[in-house]
Amino acid sequence: MAGRFLGKALATVSLSVALASVAVRSTGCPAYRNSFSSYWIHLNCNIMSGSKCIKGNSHSKARTSPYPGSKVERSQVPNEKVGWLVEWQDYNPVEYTAVSVLAGPMWADPQISETNFSPKFNEKDGHVERKSKNGLYEIQNGRPRNPAGRTGLVGRGLLGRWGPNHAADPIITRWKKNNSGNKITHPVSGKHILQFVAIKRKDCGEWAIPGGMVDPGEKISAALKREFGEEALNSLQKSSAEKIEIEKQLHRLFSQDHLVIYKGYVDDPRNTDNAWVETEAVNYHDETGEIMDSITLEAGDDAGKVKWVDISDKLKLYASHSQFIKLVAEKRDAHWSEESEAGCHGS
Repeated sequence: MAGRFLGKALATVSLSVALASVAVRSTGCPAYRNSFSSYWIHLNCNIMSGSKCIKGNSHSKARTSPYPGSKVERSQVPNEKVGWLVEWQDYNPVEYTAVSVLAGPMWADPQISETNFSPKFNEKDGHVERKSKNGLYEIQNGRPRNPAGRTGLVGRGLLGRWGPNHAADPIITRWKKNNSGNKITHPVSGKHILQFVAIKRKDCGEWAIPGGMVDPGEKISAALKREFGEEALNSLQKSSAEKIEIEKQLHRLFSQDHLVIYKGYVDDPRNTDNAWVETEAVNYHDETGEIMDSITLEAGDDAGKVKWVDISDKLKLYASHSQFIKLVAEKRDAHWSEESEAGCHGS
């Protein structure tokens, strides 16, 4: 249980841009096919969503200091030196792995230097998935190398696994309705307003998607359902009878058709040169609202509060979670912004 608790704290993740394995020619964006880090720094279009653009550098949170939960300062990495293909002989990253990881909990790998530890990178290693959703990653001096580039810090930081640390982010939505049960339309955009279930994190007090790390051997679909139950319904604290009822409700919700919003590398502040977060964000939409009307939201585990939140560009969420939510709004043709989004396509 401790592994799940810390795992969820690690996994609230932010959105990245394109998958290296996705063809980019149809978008009109430059096709930097020789280096994933080239994609990461120069590609500004969200390929998977087919959406407009995500502004700003998409490998920035992985270079912020101090490192989360510590006073450790990363070595500064300028934008032009992020890519591994850029020669930088004086690169001198800080070494840091949190004490909680070095303690050897079940959810964490041993140190690379331990003689009895021989991880099978880029493949399924027993129950541990070491394959990346972005394709093959390089191994240098026995350590996996972050496919998005330099972060100014080596080791694992707060992350348990060397290489990819896989997470799942369930985005539960419904239409906002008035007292008569009719969908509410935004007066400016003319589009219906979508709502999603958000939790308030205990560690930083910010609102976020109720996500978490995938347990070894666990399917993504199971992780999505488990995380939502634990954080948004407080399932861990329920009686046996209550858990059975919650499981029925969750099965009804999560057995519906769903949209995979994003899967791949994410620009997370916990990332290092040798360990990084990858996620699969999936939208489960309750079109009529009947399913979620029968479910009582109750914050649990590492969530301090839980509530329905109206989706718009005014959202201030943890990390880059608002970008996940933006993709959902676009997919559902729901309200997002009062301003025109024209002129952000690649040329």
